[in-house]
Amino acid sequence: MASRLLHRLRHALTGDGPGEAAAGPEAEQFPESSELEDDDAEGLSSRLSGTLSFTSAEDDDEEDGEDDDDADPDPLSAGDRVAGEDAGPSCAQAERSPPPDGQRGSQLLTRQLQDFWKKSRNTLVPQRLLFEVTNATVVKDPPSKYVLYTLAVMGPGSPDSQPAQISRRYSDFERLHRNLQRQFRGPMAGISFPRKRLRQNFTAETIARRSRAFEQFLGHLQAVPELRHAADLQDFFVLPELRRAQSLTCTGLYREALALWANAWQLQAQLGIPCGPDRRLLTLAGLAVCHQELEDAGEARACCERALQLLGAESPHPLLAPFLEAHVRLSWRLGLDKRHSEARLQALQEAGLTPTPPPSLKELLIKEVLD
Repeated sequence: MASRLLHRLRHALTGDGPGEAAAGPEAEQFPESSELEDDDAEGLSSRLSGTLSFTSAEDDDEEDGEDDDDADPDPLSAGDRVAGEDAGPSCAQAERSPPPDGQRGSQLLTRQLQDFWKKSRNTLVPQRLLFEVTNATVVKDPPSKYVLYTLAVMGPGSPDSQPAQISRRYSDFERLHRNLQRQFRGPMAGISFPRKRLRQNFTAETIARRSRAFEQFLGHLQAVPELRHAADLQDFFVLPELRRAQSLTCTGLYREALALWANAWQLQAQLGIPCGPDRRLLTLAGLAVCHQELEDAGEARACCERALQLLGAESPHPLLAPFLEAHVRLSWRLGLDKRHSEARLQALQEAGLTPTPPPSLKELLIKEVLD
């Protein structure tokens, strides 16, 4: 009885008058769909994108609860179930005749919102990296004083693998946020950033809040494809590590430099650097030089082989001849086959594409300008 009354009420509200029939089949099938789609699209977008918060611990707990509610895999399923219960007594009749116009439009709109939700979930891809502030140190470097945040960067690989690490200060995060805002106004609109404070920058509470904020900030950036592949974000992660590793290599501190080169290589592997092989090749050159100086010829040769695989058979790269020369020398020292690398190096020299002898990896590494 209640189902029939509800059915009549919906039928009376939608109406079958001549004025509505003249609106055309499109209006019949999608009643006010554009307005509803826009409103619901905005709601869904805000639910998906989120906004970072920097409140107290009590507020954080409340927000986590709200996030759990928003994480419902299909928020429209409840509405579908209600519609199914209302239609229960007249299912046989529904099979014989089409539903009223209002019901048909509502079902179509529900289907559109479901499709939009699926597309929106694909827009913000699942976060591939995890970021955790493992240490925060107050550094006194007169006349300046700042907090250095150490973050562990954990990729989707084996949980037993050692995470890469970066150490950045507030000004580094602020510069990244400012550059991305200037280039990507739309995607950055829903991503907040902790503002500067005139006082109490070094209290435990402020440092803890900022640590959580930086974790969320990087997680949001990694979740948006446009931002994840931005050159400024890649530079934020990798460039300082490469510069420090290069400086240590030039001063002969090979063991300390080796740890930084290895960390930079791991960062690039986890981030999936899309900007070409140059930085990866430079990192492999640094690893090869440090291993060679530390009398580890086997690891140095393995780095050269990996670099030659990256270079492939493409047009001559400035690092191709140095890698070939190092591979030949290391293979000879280890008593391994070097004929293929010797033939490639000789062909480059005969074509006038590299001097004889070619510059060493260490020479090019010292001269390389990282920007």
